[in-house]
Amino acid sequence: MDGTVLIADDDRTIRTVLTQALTRAGCRVHATGSLAQLSRWVEEGRGDLVITDVMMPDGNGIDRIPAIREARPDLPVIVISAQNTIVTAIRATEAEAFEYLPKPFDLPDLMTKANQALSRRPRRSDHTPDAVPAPRPAADPAMPLIGHAPAMQALFRMVARVLNADLPVLIAGEPGVGKTTIARSFHELSDRRDNGIAILTSADAGEEAIIRAADKARGGTIVVENPAGFDPAAQARLIGLIESMESGPDRAMAPRIVATTGPDPQADVASGRLRSDLYYRLAGVTVTVPPLRARVDDILPLAGHLLARAATQGLPDRTLGDDAASLLRAHAFPGNVRELENMMRRLALTASGTTITAPEMREALSQQGGGRAVPIAAVPMPVTPVANDAGLPGGFHLGSGNGPLSDSVEAHLQRYFDLHGDSLPPPGLYDRILREIERPLLQVALDATGGNQLRCADLLGINRNTLRKKLTELNIEVTRRRKLM
Repeated sequence: MDGTVLIADDDRTIRTVLTQALTRAGCRVHATGSLAQLSRWVEEGRGDLVITDVMMPDGNGIDRIPAIREARPDLPVIVISAQNTIVTAIRATEAEAFEYLPKPFDLPDLMTKANQALSRRPRRSDHTPDAVPAPRPAADPAMPLIGHAPAMQALFRMVARVLNADLPVLIAGEPGVGKTTIARSFHELSDRRDNGIAILTSADAGEEAIIRAADKARGGTIVVENPAGFDPAAQARLIGLIESMESGPDRAMAPRIVATTGPDPQADVASGRLRSDLYYRLAGVTVTVPPLRARVDDILPLAGHLLARAATQGLPDRTLGDDAASLLRAHAFPGNVRELENMMRRLALTASGTTITAPEMREALSQQGGGRAVPIAAVPMPVTPVANDAGLPGGFHLGSGNGPLSDSVEAHLQRYFDLHGDSLPPPGLYDRILREIERPLLQVALDATGGNQLRCADLLGINRNTLRKKLTELNIEVTRRRKLM
């Protein structure tokens, strides 16, 4: 890697780490905690690449990109930011940043992007200054719009790329992930935001309603919620609306169509619930919103923002205690973000103090129905020791069968599935089963070793630090005691 890199970040540690890594890679580095100093270097002609934070003491890094591009159109800019919101991703894309990476970023990933930027710097012979992008509204604390998880960052990048494209958008995902919020963001963050937005649902999809929606959203956006739930006549009317907008004399002011659907719209087409010709008219671009269990690291930031939003709406101001946070993070969330929001609002109302405690969180989690009709632990699974060839207890059988452990586990799981009848258990089964097996295993092992974590880790065959981490995640209380023989 060859070139001079200009770094602007108010975090001394980040400046040091990046300087050392880039220097080892063969680059020359100038680092500062000031955007003003960065601007001076750019104006002096220094640097082949800029890496800048967004929130700086003397300004906003993204806001400086137009000036950098005007002074040095060939100078690529990589944006790094702890502001992991959809608005940040969109603004970085609009400012034509070479790349946007959320903090905490993966250093090898940043080094790869830096190498690409230094190798493929665009050169322009004739440059006219670009207009500064219009200010964006602040990110609403509607939580699907923030997230550091890779799945959410990929979603943000996709939204930013197609935000102002003249294409219909289909937003797929499980119930409760925030599809309607994402759909509204396509309007509220786009160039269409000054025009109207209309929502069409299966409950109001008559001919007059569709015409009213088209008039209200002229030049704006029509959000169609779950078109597979529309009856065949309504789907036909919707196709007619789209065709008339595409070919009519007023097509320059035609609203954009943004539709929300379940996680597998093609299955709806195959089953006949969604007309294939309507699907292909809606799926100009398909965006998939990940479930909450695919973005576990976002659960606690989401919970904090939801509690803060509840406080602005008149509910008591609450925060999560550490033990309560550990319990929350381990929850499977079959109801996704909607379940999380309902839980946070309930805890804001019912918590006895300003800090939500572990017992209060445990009670709130126990009240979550959300499709978990039969807890795994509710299916009885007696355990009896089995002697090995030497006459010593060397294995386990579950239940009354004589087969190996795996056969008994299989029988237990089959009973769990059978108890749900014709329905499947809620999603996230793999993690739930591992968690329910892991907790009693750790508790019994700790009890057997008198709470001695070193002996317990040796017994389990895992590292002591791994054991401590699992005890914290599962909120298992450890009491050191002498074992009675």
